[in-house]
Amino acid sequence: MENLLITILLTSIPILLAGLGELVTEKSGVLNLGVEGMMLCGAVAALGSVLIFGNPYIGILFGAVAGILISTVFSFFTITLMTNQVATGLGLTIFATALTGLIGEPFVGKTAASLPKLEIIFLSDIPYLGKILFSNDILVYFAIFLIFFIHFGFQNTKIGIIIRAVGDNHDSAHSIGYSVKLVRWISTSFGGMCAGMGGAYIPLALTPHWSEGMTAGKGWIALALVVFASWMPIRLLIGALIFGGITILQFVAQARGWDVPSQFLNMLPYLTTILALALISFKLRNNNYAPACLGKHFLGNK
Repeated sequence: MENLLITILLTSIPILLAGLGELVTEKSGVLNLGVEGMMLCGAVAALGSVLIFGNPYIGILFGAVAGILISTVFSFFTITLMTNQVATGLGLTIFATALTGLIGEPFVGKTAASLPKLEIIFLSDIPYLGKILFSNDILVYFAIFLIFFIHFGFQNTKIGIIIRAVGDNHDSAHSIGYSVKLVRWISTSFGGMCAGMGGAYIPLALTPHWSEGMTAGKGWIALALVVFASWMPIRLLIGALIFGGITILQFVAQARGWDVPSQFLNMLPYLTTILALALISFKLRNNNYAPACLGKHFLGNK
């Protein structure tokens, strides 16, 4: 059971990181459907850099930078040129899928060094919980820290309140002197960094090799997870663990010989995503969680 819980936690980390980044992006009023593509770019950049330099920590850095670079392309088109955010995000993902397939071709069949475990002294010796919570790699700790950092930031810091203000009413934020486009550029870059790191985590910790499309829809699940969590960072962790558990279910079923078609188990994470969105769609009609300016262009100059 302990190993199963650890596996669920690790499987949820890419979704959690990408979801947290997208949450910040959407809080600023930008809908980024290119998360899947940014994760793929982060994955191929991380694996390639580790194969070259032999250091998995460099892989994290390259994955983050790749995500930021792709998000910059997205920001240029959607924030500066004001193209349609949905179409641009979809186009970016299609482009990134093809690009990473081409770049990753030389990496097929090669394995890279994985992120080492960092045990927290004394805490990792706690029965049951110690190994699960305090004996993980650096990105697990970073993802958990990021949840509370973002939650605190939105509630108690000036920059967090500015991001929320831009997402809720960009005209009012502009009228009191804030640069709406700059805030959205920064927020989208942060989202790209998190998506890149989420993608990097897959070859650095889960499957230390390259395969085309290895994110397997995790970026789309992260997008749905933001809505599922009602744009609240702490709820995002619960949702990520649920989806991580559902993803692992197919391997548990195979190991225990359950008489369930593998195709059905493979589609469970995506089926759950659709059901979750359908169940909460009615609730979202009458709440104020979603940023009011989400997906809307700011027509000013700044």
